[in-house]
Amino acid sequence: MNQRMAELLVGPMLRYVGERDATVWVETDAPCEVEVCGVREPTFAVNGHHYALLCIDDLEPGASREYEVRLDGELRWPEPGSELPPSCIRTLSPDTPLRISFGSCRQALPIEHPYTLSKDEHDEGAEVDALHVLARELVRDPENRYPNLLMLLGDQVYVDEGSPEVREFIRSRRDTSKPPFEEVLDFEEYTRLYRESWTEPLVRWLFSTVPTAMVIDDHDMSDDWNISRSWVAEMNEKDWWHTRVEAGFATYWLYQHLGNLSPAELAEDGTLQAVKAAGGDATDIVLDYARRAHGDRDGVRWSFHRDLCGTRVIVMDNRGGRVLEHDRRSIFDDDEREWVWSKAEGDFDHLIIAMSDPFLLTRTFHWLEAWNERLCDGVWGRAVARLSERLRRAVDFDHWSAFGFSFAKMTEMLRRTGSGEFGEPPASIVMLSGDVHHAYLADVAFRRSDNVKSAVYQAVCSPFRNPLDEGERRVIRASLTKPAEAIARALGRAAGVPDPDLRWRFSEGPFFDNQVGTLRLDGRRADLALEKTVPGETDQSSLRTSFRRRLA
Repeated sequence: MNQRMAELLVGPMLRYVGERDATVWVETDAPCEVEVCGVREPTFAVNGHHYALLCIDDLEPGASREYEVRLDGELRWPEPGSELPPSCIRTLSPDTPLRISFGSCRQALPIEHPYTLSKDEHDEGAEVDALHVLARELVRDPENRYPNLLMLLGDQVYVDEGSPEVREFIRSRRDTSKPPFEEVLDFEEYTRLYRESWTEPLVRWLFSTVPTAMVIDDHDMSDDWNISRSWVAEMNEKDWWHTRVEAGFATYWLYQHLGNLSPAELAEDGTLQAVKAAGGDATDIVLDYARRAHGDRDGVRWSFHRDLCGTRVIVMDNRGGRVLEHDRRSIFDDDEREWVWSKAEGDFDHLIIAMSDPFLLTRTFHWLEAWNERLCDGVWGRAVARLSERLRRAVDFDHWSAFGFSFAKMTEMLRRTGSGEFGEPPASIVMLSGDVHHAYLADVAFRRSDNVKSAVYQAVCSPFRNPLDEGERRVIRASLTKPAEAIARALGRAAGVPDPDLRWRFSEGPFFDNQVGTLRLDGRRADLALEKTVPGETDQSSLRTSFRRRLA
């Protein structure tokens, strides 16, 4: 009997790219040997799914190399008859300007009516997918559009909404009248989410030719994930929650986190080395890692960094490592904070700090979230604390300003980095974020005595595809008014919230479209552009510039 030949299920995905090396990730439907650029790697299996991550070296800096994917020697990428350009690995060069595109929050919905309508026009409307349109623009003009890195800052998949194919699959395999109803439950359902999200033809090609870096956010696991200690306690009482958490962390490691690491880091990753040594089925190893990620986090860190010639990129995990003790709330534990600070040390032209949750919101929401944290801590009594916890969850008060200790520590890191305590001050320090379903640029200022020499900004781009409705947009606009800010500040000060040790203002935005941001770096110069989707026929949608701004 002839053995069935393996096929590509997801990928290829170009993940890490440096000056001389790169990684390519694939999922196949059967065990096989994967070949890319002459590098061969056997797949490993987790829960009946097959994966490979290939490390390619000896590349030329600043060069472009087309590649194919072969499974057991048979060509599987590019697909037969494809009219898309060949997938390429474009290595970095110190002499070439960098383009870093970024954003977050992308629902996997068909690119057809009614899903391309707005939310105000149809309940299932999500307008035009910004990544789909970015891919189309790249096909049209690769030389002037190509990003050296595409940063996906959270909510790559949604366990709780959208995804019509996945919901149909869930209904076909279990009773959805019981919790968690039509939300994702287990490993198999998570893999379907990723497959649906990442195999839309143009997006699949985009991911095959543009390097990607990713970080987890709440909808990858659950709305309000790790918002408070009481939320965690309540979720731990649900018999299905542990199944989801284990599956969520396992698939996050497989589909997102592994590709964030450089070949050198992968060679030192104990879990990956154990997976390879297992000789095929690594299910127990990966699930043990997932349990530790949910438990004591021993040996687990989702934060990572990349060096792009003269630019250091630090990507921070805002969700998985939160400390939610009764006497301390923090975005990260001490080890994570020290790791992040250590990566800010050095001489860089630019420092990029990427995270899912924005460090800086509108000043109104900053004061409200900080005020709410104080009330939840009981400063106005237990009865108010219980009501404030309900408010916290109802309106998602779970950003940096709702973690006062972490906000102060992050402010200190920005001050020390920008004043030269960690090395030569970068020309710019730019915080890139998503999550909030609108986009803006905030200018940041410190006290003159702080002697901060770097230009500091908060740049937010969200969503790729999940826009707010008109009512939600009005709330954001109202929060930018002086009366709203004055009321929120008064509430915060009445509850004992300290004034922040920095100042900020929105210099651009807010913008509410499906959109993608791009940071362009050339030596010590930095420019930021935001582009929104412009609906048209399926093959005519385009990106239109919302603003361009010199940062440094």
